[in-house]
Amino acid sequence: MSETVAVVVVTYNRAELLRRCLEGLAALDRRPDAVYVVDNASTDHTVEVLAALADDPALPLRVLRSETNDGGAGGFSRGVGRAYDDGHDRIWLMDDDVVPAPQTLGVLLEHGGPALMAVREDQQGRLCELAATRFDLRNPLSIRPKRETVAERYGTREAMPAEVPVENVAFEGFMVHRSVVAAVGLPDPGFFIFYDDVDFAVRARRAGFPVVAVRDAVLVRQLDFDQQHDMRSWKGYYMYRNLFVVHLRHGENPLVRLKPYLIALAVLVLAVARGRRDEARNVVRAIRDARPLARTAPPRVTGPADPSR
Repeated sequence: MSETVAVVVVTYNRAELLRRCLEGLAALDRRPDAVYVVDNASTDHTVEVLAALADDPALPLRVLRSETNDGGAGGFSRGVGRAYDDGHDRIWLMDDDVVPAPQTLGVLLEHGGPALMAVREDQQGRLCELAATRFDLRNPLSIRPKRETVAERYGTREAMPAEVPVENVAFEGFMVHRSVVAAVGLPDPGFFIFYDDVDFAVRARRAGFPVVAVRDAVLVRQLDFDQQHDMRSWKGYYMYRNLFVVHLRHGENPLVRLKPYLIALAVLVLAVARGRRDEARNVVRAIRDARPLARTAPPRVTGPADPSR
């Protein structure tokens, strides 16, 4: 029996990027069985874009509109939960700023793995896949757990083997079988933004599900990466807090789980010395809020892992 595939796209105030993403999904050689768009209370013309595409027979659209902006994490949690409850075998997650190549879904479905990552290129065809080939939650001296990315290891997509084991993912082309969701639960909406995908990948791997990047499944990223977030802004708070949560929840030894406190102390001292009081406030709030979130279990699903039952 052929498997059904649901795509989950989360969007917020990026109507033109969303249009390109959905047009790419409609042009796939193997069309998805459902496309769930979680609209996080957009205030631009997202509603009009979705209405214009609603009757496209190549795009089985299901719009889930939120009354509030629940962040990417909240949107993915809701969308994956809905796709799971509707009985789909595989669930393909993506942000609104990527466009799949026409063959991508078919390539992924030819693979039997439970957790697969499509490989991202930029608009010039350069490999920009930042999924980690090494994500270190064991060494307490490793300040950044992401030790090496796919792009850093291989340089070009052509240099990659057909399959590359990875230790974390981005929710930009990540496909998961429903059996994984049944085993580990939904993406954790508590993250709001950042690291919800990392947390999910760690949970999946520790439950025994390998995660593999598939070279010939390609997504084109519409925006440049900007990973140097302003740690003094509201995004900086989430970057700190959620990095701390990953260490507290998944650190493999007591020293790694102690690392967030040491990082927070060092950042606080440096921020105060440099007059960056906004960053100091961010890191104090982050370490305070990380502890209860790390202790909170992600939401679970209740339906069967086998939708035929």
